[in-house]
Amino acid sequence: MKPARVIIMGAAGRDFHNFNCCFRNNPAYRVVAFTAAQIPYIANRRYPPSLAGGLYPRGIPIHPEEELPELLRRHRIDQVVFAYSDISHEELMHKASLVIASGADFRLIGPAATMLKSRRPVVSVCAVRTGCGKSQVVRFFCDILRERGMVPVVVRHPMPYGDLERQVVERFTRPADLDRFRCTIEEREEFEHLLDHGATVYAGTDYRKILRKAEAEAEVIIWDGGNNDLPFFRPDLEVVVTDPLRPGHETAWYPGEANLRRAHLAVINKVNAADPVAVAAVAATIGRVNPAAAVIRTASQVTAERGEQIAGKRVLVVEDGPTITHGSMASGAGVAAARQHGAAEVIDPRPWARGSLAAVFRRYPHIGPVIPALGYRPEQVAELEATIAAVPCDLVLAATPIDLARVVTTNKPIIRVTYAIVETVCCPLREAFLGFLHHRVPGASRR
Repeated sequence: MKPARVIIMGAAGRDFHNFNCCFRNNPAYRVVAFTAAQIPYIANRRYPPSLAGGLYPRGIPIHPEEELPELLRRHRIDQVVFAYSDISHEELMHKASLVIASGADFRLIGPAATMLKSRRPVVSVCAVRTGCGKSQVVRFFCDILRERGMVPVVVRHPMPYGDLERQVVERFTRPADLDRFRCTIEEREEFEHLLDHGATVYAGTDYRKILRKAEAEAEVIIWDGGNNDLPFFRPDLEVVVTDPLRPGHETAWYPGEANLRRAHLAVINKVNAADPVAVAAVAATIGRVNPAAAVIRTASQVTAERGEQIAGKRVLVVEDGPTITHGSMASGAGVAAARQHGAAEVIDPRPWARGSLAAVFRRYPHIGPVIPALGYRPEQVAELEATIAAVPCDLVLAATPIDLARVVTTNKPIIRVTYAIVETVCCPLREAFLGFLHHRVPGASRR
């Protein structure tokens, strides 16, 4: 039989992992192309031969997703594999309908085929949507490990936006490593804050190789999920974060609902900022779809350095990029800090947006009066700098997880806004993690 002709729909992450697990060196299939969505500048590349394996001596082309109908027709595709995250169930089925109408199969690959088994205990931190607070939970766990004399080892969901061959295995232990791997602002947002909490961070394109490296130095591995995707490693403890500021999304977005149904611990974050009715609604949903999960409520505490300087000022807010774009949030911690500290006005940056930032506002009309911190290429960083320079404001509130002053040059004062998990009633999240360490990591409870 001829091998099935396949297209993998992705966003430079899950798609490559699914290929590595299920299609590389598999003669039953020929992957004709990847398609790319969500992230700018990741299409019109190739998955290189060194990663694709012997069946693909020329590598595999990566096309913009907009070309999918033509690719289906031109290559007589048998099967399309959907392999990215944070998409509504409705939009996902529109894409499935397009594929099925062409005559091809539409496939979702389950976790059993793509979760790698580790020799070390694995704790996964995932979510039902982008921007629920995964990073806060991961930092919380890192701090607990450091208290016990352990170096936290975090493996982050992939963000291979540059040279794929150079990014097979990336290991970060200090800020200079971010420069060595030429990390974009988006990559820095996911890695830099973990380095500040003493973690060793791994990421890349080949997670089997990454897992072997991480196992060599970790007593326990923390999987730090991207968007609302499933973990790439088989977890021994699955922590899933929900967001009562977006009630109902926990069962309306893929694969966030699958995460929620698998969770051992379901964290309802941001309870200090949400309507109690919304918190109760999310708790009821968890009880309905996953009654075995332990439900933990946490606050998300927003802190602004030199917060007293915000009062009465006209401020420009820079928020975490993915949360504000495909995460569907109008604003985040930056606007919360502006209100908390009595800013006179949050200036809407749209009239001054430069280049690709202006296009982002058109593509995501839900965005509030904030700038998403986008910097996938040097020219996009320059556009961000130019936009900040043009906005008539007294200061900049930077609520991205990175130190914005490290990557953007401006003569305007930058006040950094951070956010952290706070347990509101007792310490069930801390106790659950300590209980896991006690049972799975020899000697951890005696440290």
